[in-house]
Amino acid sequence: MWTQYLRRLYSLDTLDTRFTISANTPPRDTAIELRQDPARPSPRESGQDATSAQNGLSQGAQPSKWNTWEFYFYYVVFIVAVPNMFKAVYDVSQESSPNYSKYSHLLSDGWIPGRKVDNSDAQYASFRDNIPYVAVVLVLHLLLRKVYDAFYRIDTYTQTRPAASLGTSNSNLNQGLSTQAAADARMEHRISFDLGFAMIFLVALHGISSLKVLGILFINYKLATRLPRAYVPSAAWIFNIGVLFANELSEGYRLAKLSTFIVPAAAGSGEISSTQAWAHWADGFGGLISRWEVLFNITVLRLISFDLDFYWSINIRGGSPIEKQLDPSNLSERDRVSIPARPSDFSFRNYLAYALYSPLYLTGPILTFNDYISQSRYRSPTITTQRTFLYAIRFALCLLAMELIIHYIYAVAISKAQPDWEVYTPAQLSMLGYFNLHHIWLKLLLPWRFFRLWALLDGVDPPENMVRCMSDNYSALAFWRGWHRSFNRWVVRYIYIPLGGGGGPDVKSKGGNGGLWAKFRGVANVLVVFTFVALWHDIQLRLLVWGWLITLFVLPEVIATIAFPARKWRARPTAHRIICGIGAVANILMMMAANLVGFAVGFDGLKGLVNGIVGSKEGLGFLAAACGALFVGVQVMFEVREGEKRKGIKMKC
Repeated sequence: MWTQYLRRLYSLDTLDTRFTISANTPPRDTAIELRQDPARPSPRESGQDATSAQNGLSQGAQPSKWNTWEFYFYYVVFIVAVPNMFKAVYDVSQESSPNYSKYSHLLSDGWIPGRKVDNSDAQYASFRDNIPYVAVVLVLHLLLRKVYDAFYRIDTYTQTRPAASLGTSNSNLNQGLSTQAAADARMEHRISFDLGFAMIFLVALHGISSLKVLGILFINYKLATRLPRAYVPSAAWIFNIGVLFANELSEGYRLAKLSTFIVPAAAGSGEISSTQAWAHWADGFGGLISRWEVLFNITVLRLISFDLDFYWSINIRGGSPIEKQLDPSNLSERDRVSIPARPSDFSFRNYLAYALYSPLYLTGPILTFNDYISQSRYRSPTITTQRTFLYAIRFALCLLAMELIIHYIYAVAISKAQPDWEVYTPAQLSMLGYFNLHHIWLKLLLPWRFFRLWALLDGVDPPENMVRCMSDNYSALAFWRGWHRSFNRWVVRYIYIPLGGGGGPDVKSKGGNGGLWAKFRGVANVLVVFTFVALWHDIQLRLLVWGWLITLFVLPEVIATIAFPARKWRARPTAHRIICGIGAVANILMMMAANLVGFAVGFDGLKGLVNGIVGSKEGLGFLAAACGALFVGVQVMFEVREGEKRKGIKMKC
């Protein structure tokens, strides 16, 4: 029995039903089945569903290779290589290591006996140190929601029934209208609480700076709703990108700094005016997170989402679920995102509640405005107690994994200290870079999953941000679809598609979607996308270099898919798999290099790592062995995806 729960714990369905239910498929039937039998895998995962099995065959899935001699060899490689990967960095994290004295000041006392903890990454430390406090806020938020619902007796007027078939008959129409009225009442009730709690939460977080946040939100709302329709997209992008730059350059509009321009001190007096004194005093009330501008980047995405969802909703007719003969309580995810909210939903109140929704305010995941309004009216059928409980366990296990890593592997502290790289062997150098990337992956995954868990407990289902483990990626394009997935989906909807990457909400196809020119036009659009992504993360040259490197490293993959199309190798699947494996090894090395530059050691640090690895015969020999091990890993990744195809699951990452 425990094996069934273990399978459910690590199933794609537990992580996010969007991976096992088509974006065009209403989710209720699957959700009900899982609720009735929590230990049972979903139809697409069990392989028992005839349609799914047929889909797997039609997608060209190959027979299983897990029990072949080829994969028995791969298992041996894994048994030997993986423990040695950990050992390489564990060895250089000991007090006996030559460079220990250079980074020991970055370590602190840990809770595991006899071990220090590497809590030197400021971004992760801010989350780790505050986990108890945000957990208290989570519980308080949920309890207050319960009290609020009980006080206003929400169950007496917001019970929405599934509109089984909204046809044209009067009975069905009346049922649809009564359901719609209940849904509207539910939305009004939820948004009233969302907004009230969000305002308190905002003041607690940012203190006096909460007024700056509200000021930016007010200006953005007026631009979107008062300008002529033709100017809304341009105004949305210019204003919000301008806000990113202004926030960074002005350091969050410090009042003390601004006051010196408004009321400059008398020349040579050395005294400050009363206005400047007041400004200094006010800056002292910065809340729990005084540097609000660092986290405001996420809010900017929600502002643009509101602006463009509002822009696309104008003059659209016949867009409501009822007019489309759809059950509004059981919409597919694509319909929730693409069907515009009603004109009355684009109110300042709803806009504030969406932009400041507490569970997702600090880090996301990113939910579009249309989706937020839809889920405010109707609780998603994909949210079940069992699935949320298993998701919480997965979060706890990931947190434990991170704790073990930072107690036994000091890769981050070593990299920060910029030690003498020459004392390390090529294997140790490469593993320092590798575990640096794993630390980045985990430090982002944990906040995203914590706040998504908070939203799930609150009755909102945002997209999962991390699809696969960092070590289960071989394609640059697929990697970026699965890393910060909600941001990727946001970029596709609001940038890539409007640029012509594949049509869009208001862009008609101009004929043809294939050919060499279309491929390279797509690469050009990717360059624009990653330039925005780099600037959105931070206004730094190394992140711009990272964005351009990613685009550059996508080119070989695009060229390879043109030169070796899968359809021409159907008669020789093994040869095609080997060729793809070789290309994937090069892809992985390039992705590691780009991410080390952008988020870990920078260009100079990467140069030191590379010189240490390829600067000797021993290093070149290790590099060859490492490429062989990567090739083995890639073949296992291929087989994992073939297994998903055999179950009728086809993900793009």
